[in-house]
Amino acid sequence: MEDVQVLVSGILTKKDRKFARISFMRGEEYAEFIVPDGVMDRHRGFTEEEITKLYRYVRENRDHIMKEAKGVNVMRNWLNLGKK
Repeated sequence: MEDVQVLVSGILTKKDRKFARISFMRGEEYAEFIVPDGVMDRHRGFTEEEITKLYRYVRENRDHIMKEAKGVNVMRNWLNLGKK
């Protein structure tokens, strides 16, 4: 899939459960998944074939995505300071 931007949230907690969100965006199109569950939360614009590929990617890479989410510094990103 060309021109797809991927964003990973930091670790989120809800009712003692830790998870992250991964978003795939292309213009006005988006697909958002919850990791490590590998379930899609919402989407718009991607084809069913693309959604299937995204599901596969998220499920096969959930450990790596969670590791990346642990490294996200929410305050640094919010202040647009980037990684150091």
